Amino acid sequence: MGETALRSIVKATTWQILGLVVMTLITWTITGSVATGGAIALAGAACGMLTYLLHERVWARIRWGRRPF
Repeated sequence: MGETALRSIVKATTWQILGLVVMTLITWTITGSVATGGAIALAGAACGMLTYLLHERVWARIRWGRRPF
């Protein structure tokens, strides 16, 4: 059973929010600063999204492991 595009977008958004909250809490605990925790979480999320996008684009060009239709 496939997912609708809207469901995928909502899932990705809630996952990203959860990750930002968790990373903020972890870095706040370590640094004692919510601002620093939030900044690190946002930087991590931005880097993660960019590297994931690049990773997916590279793998889209690799034929290995694909089955023909």
